[in-house]
Amino acid sequence: MQLKIKILKWSAGLPVVMLNEKTAKKIGIFTKDRIFMKTSSNKTISSIVDISSGLVKENEIAVSSEMKDALELKVGQKVEVTHAPISKSLIYIKKKLDKKELSLEEVRTIIDGIVSNSLSEAEIALFVSAMYRNGTSMNETISLVKAIAESGKKIVWKKGIVVDKHSIGGIPGNRTTPLVVSILAAAGLLIPKTSSRAITTAAGTSDVVETIADVEFSIPEIKKIVSKTNGCMVWGGSLGIVPADSKIIKIEKVLEIDPEAQLLASIMAKKLSMGAKYILIDIPYGKTAKVTREHGLKLKKKFEYLGKYFKRKLKVVLTNGEQPIGNGIGPALELMDIVKILSRDKSENNIKYPYDLEKKSVFLAGELLEMTGMAKKGKGKQLALIIMDSGKAFEKFKEIIKAQRGSVNRLRYGKFKKIISSSRSGTIAEIHNKKINSLTRATGSPLNKFSGVYLHHHVGEKVKKGEPLVTLYSDIPSKLREAVSFYNEHKPITIK
Repeated sequence: MQLKIKILKWSAGLPVVMLNEKTAKKIGIFTKDRIFMKTSSNKTISSIVDISSGLVKENEIAVSSEMKDALELKVGQKVEVTHAPISKSLIYIKKKLDKKELSLEEVRTIIDGIVSNSLSEAEIALFVSAMYRNGTSMNETISLVKAIAESGKKIVWKKGIVVDKHSIGGIPGNRTTPLVVSILAAAGLLIPKTSSRAITTAAGTSDVVETIADVEFSIPEIKKIVSKTNGCMVWGGSLGIVPADSKIIKIEKVLEIDPEAQLLASIMAKKLSMGAKYILIDIPYGKTAKVTREHGLKLKKKFEYLGKYFKRKLKVVLTNGEQPIGNGIGPALELMDIVKILSRDKSENNIKYPYDLEKKSVFLAGELLEMTGMAKKGKGKQLALIIMDSGKAFEKFKEIIKAQRGSVNRLRYGKFKKIISSSRSGTIAEIHNKKINSLTRATGSPLNKFSGVYLHHHVGEKVKKGEPLVTLYSDIPSKLREAVSFYNEHKPITIK
């Protein structure tokens, strides 16, 4: 049926159209059904339908801004609208729900459906849930890596040793990436680091860097930054490198689940698309981390298998994730820890020096220096420390931040703060990772970059009654009150 285009100032985040009730009945369409729309120039797109009795006239079709842009539509233009048959993608998702193994072509079809917006968010959620509930074989995981990597653009580097490092996350304050990037870039390695925003924690690397610099760039801009500085710290979601991954992660955030196959595929696809030849994977484990040590060892074997399959030099390290790392948790506070380490500022100023964060970052950087032959076996940490102590890593960090249109001078604390003191004397027995993440989110992080939690103590340290345990920061008084209430109710720190 031919319908006239009506354009509404309306963004739905995905292709959506609106039909008049009478028009919908003629075609046999119901709310949330899917239609195919075809222009005279044979451009086609699949879309979900909403139905209205007033906003749209008979024989009209109102389109969202996503539809207008995708097909370059104009008001009054005629398009052919037909009922879309059940997609193959949905058939294959149902197959996975029935615990059957998917082939490479079936996985590709699902990923293509996600990228082309022919699958709704509910249908993507079904796919994520099926992977989470039924698991995936290694063949399916490889198919997922290939399909996600093929779904977007790739960056090719003409010269230089390209390295990458990735943590599976989950540990508050574990902000090693800016330190590792600064050290390795100063050593002459290329480290074009793409990172995510927060998924399960209170801040992702992109949230942290965005406190003082831009993180959204085009591929040509990234190449220019890396050619000038050897490194970058940018948000991967803006590059179009693995668009399917970004859409799946969006659904995972809502569902608060992270299927293992998607975790493996997401990380490997990004590394392949960014042209990394040497890859270091950090798996923090612990009682309140994402994974136990036993699960971490299983993940390690799977990552190593994928590294061999895709012909990359890949190493996996398991690190202790029993408690938060560093003192600041939240974008600005984590960045303050980073600057303190890079500037080698060990003066008190009422702020503890984050030795644990420095130690882990030096270890990770050292591993990559050894993997690439920049340092002899067993000498990587030593070289990483020399680069830090010389001030070269800090200069490189500032150089990268400047290239990303930023400045360290933008750092500040939240406008409002609340100190929570210990109600008794004793020893810190536990700092619950997930509760600390939730506490930090309660302050307004990561949307408010200057909100967060400052930890005055770590596990094993003695504390006296009345001594500060945490300081809460926020730019929003109501969020600060919410965080105080959360702390009092959930008690993320245990003292014995």
